[in-house]
Amino acid sequence: MTILLLLVTVTSLLIPAYVYAGYPCALWLLTLGRTGPNHRVWETRPAVALVISCYNEADVIRDKLENALELDYPRDKLTIVVVSDGSDDGTDDIVREYALVGVKLIRQEGRLGKTMGLNLAMEQLSSEITVFSDANAMYAPDAIRKLVRNFADEQVGYVVGAALYTDGDRGASAHNENLYWRYELAIKAMESRLHSVVGGDGAIYAIRSHLWEPLQQKDINDFVNPLQIIARGYRGIFDPEARCYEETAGDFGREIARKERIVNRSIRGLMRVKNVMNPFRVGLFAWEVISHKLLRWLIPLFLLVGAIGSLLLAVLGYEVFQLIAAGVLLVLLLAGAGHLASDRNALPILISVPYYFVMVNLYSLRGIVKALRGETQVTWSSARPGREQD
Repeated sequence: MTILLLLVTVTSLLIPAYVYAGYPCALWLLTLGRTGPNHRVWETRPAVALVISCYNEADVIRDKLENALELDYPRDKLTIVVVSDGSDDGTDDIVREYALVGVKLIRQEGRLGKTMGLNLAMEQLSSEITVFSDANAMYAPDAIRKLVRNFADEQVGYVVGAALYTDGDRGASAHNENLYWRYELAIKAMESRLHSVVGGDGAIYAIRSHLWEPLQQKDINDFVNPLQIIARGYRGIFDPEARCYEETAGDFGREIARKERIVNRSIRGLMRVKNVMNPFRVGLFAWEVISHKLLRWLIPLFLLVGAIGSLLLAVLGYEVFQLIAAGVLLVLLLAGAGHLASDRNALPILISVPYYFVMVNLYSLRGIVKALRGETQVTWSSARPGREQD
């Protein structure tokens, strides 16, 4: 019995270590020496539709449209479309002011969610390339040019840009999220060089329009849609030079709740396109998606089993697990101190990192449980400060 407990505990502890450190190290080794793109890149100017999703974005939609109109892309080749999911704060009125300069408003009634809004928009577009964006993501002038140049390679089905945070040094929450995101960007770059970047980014990613498949309401569009494209034999590229800028949620509570929703919807989405986990169908991408997504979402379960197992083995006198158990208790105590703090956004890094790590995993676990119970959130609102969360 002790041997079984030891095996289960060690395995449960090694999997998170593999996901967070082993997988990036393996990617680094496999892409060593691959510094440039391994696909055809050429400056092309296909017809592009920029689709901006929003719900009650009156505070930022004007800035976003001005930003879109200033993009360094031929105006006769760029269609700007705003998809409003039943906004009731004046967002639509602002968008209508730009009708004379070619901005198109598509209003979806009934608050059906972002995914259904995109389905509605894609039925009305004929551009060769579609770029998806959020209302708060401000593009660098050359962002679309950088995205579309990758489609010169016929095997490229989608391209993901780099969403960078402008407030990464403003408070503990923003600092932690910024550090995590830079880690993610490094992984995306290596995945792209090896095979394909896993998933898109709702702030900035582009597809060949004919590869769009209508999504179900519960699908998370920037994850399921890229997986569908991979399943059809195409690649997904990450282009770090195609940049946009946005703010973090700015608050631990908002950021953690956002991650719960992402995990909740993404697990279901992966099961919808589960053939991308078959290496005989998609090659190395199966390893990427299992390591980067599936195992990472399940980390809270592995950590829970590993922590309980370590405590039991510590009681049985195993010195290594006594140290591990002491480390677990220390992390929990520091996280508890963060939870009790009156101003969590001003936490020192010694407390903010354990708090962020523990809370993200707890809320991810909630997302997993909800997914298993068939509960999936389909509507959204901005995670920025001062905005109500769904």
